[in-house]
Amino acid sequence: MTGTLYLCATPIGNLEDMTFRVVRTLKEVDLIAAEDTRNSIKLLNHFDIHTPMTSYHEYNRIEKAHVLVEKLKEGQNIALITDAGTPGISDPGEDLVRICQEEGVSVTSLPGACACVTALTLSGLPTRRFCFEAFLPTEKKDRQLVLAELKEETRTMIVYEAPHRLVRTLAELQETLGDRRLTICRELTKKHETAFATTFSRALAFYQEQEPKGECVLVIEGKSFDAIRKEQQESWESLTIPEHMEHYLSQGMDKKVAMKQVAKDRGVGKREIYQALLEEE
Repeated sequence: MTGTLYLCATPIGNLEDMTFRVVRTLKEVDLIAAEDTRNSIKLLNHFDIHTPMTSYHEYNRIEKAHVLVEKLKEGQNIALITDAGTPGISDPGEDLVRICQEEGVSVTSLPGACACVTALTLSGLPTRRFCFEAFLPTEKKDRQLVLAELKEETRTMIVYEAPHRLVRTLAELQETLGDRRLTICRELTKKHETAFATTFSRALAFYQEQEPKGECVLVIEGKSFDAIRKEQQESWESLTIPEHMEHYLSQGMDKKVAMKQVAKDRGVGKREIYQALLEEE
């Protein structure tokens, strides 16, 4: 029988957020794969955990994953932890999970601390629909492509950023998205936790006076449906009514149905569309 890979969430700041289940699991498994063993040893010592550790990080994510999978296939149980938060979210754990699935190895996730969800719930912005971007790409072309996608995103967006890049990122986001609402979360779960509800322009003015400190989670307002409807209406109004009709007729739409849709697009009555078409004949 193969062993099981346990994805164990660790605290993002406050050690009291460690779950009983994760502590027990870390004590019971045969091996702990940690992002940084020097950092994780402090956590293990705090909870009196003496299980052997091995490193698993960005630079050995594939080669070491195969080593760990072989151990799992031999029947060992292994726990995966990161420096903070839930493994597998924007970190090498996703590769290990994928390879486990390909090799028929059992994987289970032990829920716990997660910075993006913690920030989202603190933000005061809509939480029903959201997307997680993690850190924006550093390569210029990739970054521009992602920013262009975010411009049209209607869901609440979550972005991570380091303090020394915060001002640049805020400026780029404002230039691309416009002056949206956002909440900047810092020091989550710690003594000096802050959730700074602001806008891009106010945040940039603030950080011209105050040096950014600590890793930040940006929770950003999505594009409103009202803004989308306004843009669509402006687009339709750039067409003449006959051109607008032809747009739908060329798709095989019935003339009466097309007239109704044109009227809806332009925010007018169907009679007005009918009259305009008569005048064009």
